[in-house]
Amino acid sequence: MKYKAYTSRNFHDIPQISKLTEQQKRSIQIVSQVLPFKTNNYVVDELIDWDHFEDDSMFILNFPQKEMLSSRGFDRLSELMDNGASKQEIAKYVNDIRMQMNPHPAGQLEHNVPTLNGEKIQGIQHKYRETMLFFPSQGQTCHAYCTFCFRWPQFTGMGDIKFAMNQSDRLIEYLRQNPEITDILFTGGDPMIMKADLLRKYIDAILDADLPNIKTIRIGTKSLSFWPYRYLSDPDSTELLDLFRKISDRGIHLAIMAHFNHYKELATDAVAEATGKILSTNAAIRTQSPVLNHINASSDVWAKMWRRQVDMGMIPYYMFMARDTGAQDYFGVNMESALDIYTNAYIQVSGICRTVRGPSMSAGPGKVCINGIAEIKGEKVFVLSFIQGRLADWVGKPFFAKYDPEAYWLDDLVPAFGEKEFFYEKAYAKLLRISKLPGHTLSAEDLQSA
Repeated sequence: MKYKAYTSRNFHDIPQISKLTEQQKRSIQIVSQVLPFKTNNYVVDELIDWDHFEDDSMFILNFPQKEMLSSRGFDRLSELMDNGASKQEIAKYVNDIRMQMNPHPAGQLEHNVPTLNGEKIQGIQHKYRETMLFFPSQGQTCHAYCTFCFRWPQFTGMGDIKFAMNQSDRLIEYLRQNPEITDILFTGGDPMIMKADLLRKYIDAILDADLPNIKTIRIGTKSLSFWPYRYLSDPDSTELLDLFRKISDRGIHLAIMAHFNHYKELATDAVAEATGKILSTNAAIRTQSPVLNHINASSDVWAKMWRRQVDMGMIPYYMFMARDTGAQDYFGVNMESALDIYTNAYIQVSGICRTVRGPSMSAGPGKVCINGIAEIKGEKVFVLSFIQGRLADWVGKPFFAKYDPEAYWLDDLVPAFGEKEFFYEKAYAKLLRISKLPGHTLSAEDLQSA
C-alpha cells in the first residue's frame, strides 16, 4: 500500500468523509486549528467503522472532536474564522488557547533538559538516572496524530518549545559523560517516520562508540497501529528490519515500545504480518496506552487488547493515566475509575498477560502507580508508589493520599492522615531549585546528592 496523508487541508478528499454533516466537517476544521490533525489511508480504509463513525474509537482517535475545546474557545475561534479575521488574529487566539492547555507537562522543558559542557541540549531529556530520551530531528512528526497526544506541541509550530536534535556527536558525548545511562529511548513524534538510512546514522554512532553501559535501545512508535506497511512494503522496510537485527546481533536489547489504544488496531492482516517481521529480528515489542474516555475506558476493551497482544507475541507493559495536557478534559478518566478499569481487566486475563503495570501517572516527581484504594485507621485512602522517581530511593515506597473521587492527577491529591506533605516533596522542591540555577538543569549528580 502506498502512503497517503490527510490533514485539515485535504481531508475533504477522504471518500468516506461524505458521511459527515457539514457542521461535523466544520468542527474538525475549527478544532484542528488548535490541535493538529493528520491521518492516512490505512487508518481511514482499514480501522474506522464508517457506518458508526460517531461512536467509533478509531474515528475519535484520529479526527478532532468539537468537545476537545471549551465551548467558549470553540465558539470564539469559529466566530473569528467565519468573520474573516486575519491570519495573525486567528493565530494569536489559537496560541492563547494552546498555552492554557499545559503544552509541556511534568516539567519537561524546565526540569528534564540536561546540560553538556554548561549548555542545554535540546533534543535530549534525562529525567531518570538510567534512561535517556532522544528526539531525532527527522522523527518529530507521525504517520497520523492521536487526538489525545501529550506531545502535540511538537506538531504545531511552537518552535520555542519543540524538542529536536540532529547532532549524533553531541548525543555520544553526553552518553560518555553519563555512564549511569543504560537505556536510550528514541521518541518524538515517531522515529519510525524516519527513513532507514537516517535512523541508521544515529544507531551506527551509538554502536560504533562501543559504550559498555548501553544495554537497551527503545523505539517509541505508533507505526504498528497507524502504518504497519512501514515494515512490509515501504521502499526501505527491509533495510529497517536489517537495522533492527544489527542492534540485536550486537548484544543490545531492542525494545519496540508500541502504542496500541484499542484492540481494533490489532485486527488487520497487515499489523499481524508486521509484528511477525519485527519479532523475527529478535526485537521485543512492549505495548502501552493511556486509559482514555471515549476510546478505551472499558475493562473488557483492555482485557481483549492484552490477550490479543500476547497471542501475537507482544508484552503488555503500561496503562497510563491521560496526561494533564491538551484535551484532557475530554479524554481524562478519574483515578478511581481508572483503577477500576485496570483491576477488572487484570482479573480477566491469565498470568502471562499480567506483565502490565498501572494505572501510572508520569508526573513531575516521577512515574506514580495507583496501587489501590484502602481504608486505614478509619480513613479511605489511595495507595500509591513510585515505579520511577527523580531520586532512585523513592521507587517502591508506598505512600497514601486522601481519597478523592474527583482526582484525575497527582496534583489533585493531598496527603492522608493529616500529614502536611508527601514524603518526597522536600527533596523534589530541592531538585527544582537546583534545576533553576542559571545554565543548570537536573543531572545524574544532582539526583545522587540532593
